[in-house]
Amino acid sequence: MGALRALHERGYQPDLVIGTSAGAINAAYIALHGFSAQGIDALGEAWHRAGETELLPANYIRQTLRAMLRASPAGPAQRLRDFFMANGILPDLTFADMHSPRLIIVSSDLNTGKPVLHGQDAGDNVLEALLASTALPPWVMPKKTKEQYLMDGAIVSSLPIEPALEAGATDIVALDLMDARDPFGEAHGFGILVNKMAYAVEQRQVDLELKLAKARGVPVLYMDLVAEQLVAIWDFQHTHELIQRGYALACAVLDLHQASSMASKAGPA
Repeated sequence: MGALRALHERGYQPDLVIGTSAGAINAAYIALHGFSAQGIDALGEAWHRAGETELLPANYIRQTLRAMLRASPAGPAQRLRDFFMANGILPDLTFADMHSPRLIIVSSDLNTGKPVLHGQDAGDNVLEALLASTALPPWVMPKKTKEQYLMDGAIVSSLPIEPALEAGATDIVALDLMDARDPFGEAHGFGILVNKMAYAVEQRQVDLELKLAKARGVPVLYMDLVAEQLVAIWDFQHTHELIQRGYALACAVLDLHQASSMASKAGPA
């Protein structure tokens, strides 16, 4: 969200926002409320309110056991649904209602191993797309349909550059929140190995999608938005410092990008 503020201050005005997982939440909010100073400030207020409620219970081991025992996962899933609805994503909202910028939400289909681009059909339901893109076990279980098995979009495209290309993007700003450190904040032994393996897969995805954009001649302004200190995946108590961190990192990238562009235009001395 801090990076979005920095981009707006520099005059960026996207005509397409595309997000996966938490990025899908930001993208949907911006598409609904507008990429403006007011819309971005309101998004920040929404994340501050998220810190006042336990969207994702901290005890993920208990949540894992509940999932294994097939206990009702309604708690976290219902909290997410309520959070989305409280911020304007109502059950009857479709992508046809999101006019500017255009919105695409990415989820993962475990049946095909491919990303699903919600919003290519204007009649798609925004709330259901968000719930699929943020379905992260053990808190929220994947969504099953007759043909698809949908969950968090980061499984197959943690930084959705390829989906953006498929949606017709010709100039991309990519905001990357991937962190090599343990996303759960407390892994030990085998858990560390699992986390490192997940990071390696996600990093490989990003590298390949960046190369794909380059091969197609589509410029990508890449921003690596890693928190200074590790924040656990369920911890929403650090919203202010994370927004400030994202803003500072984005400003540094934009300053460097502007200087590089000016130097290119000036030509050799």
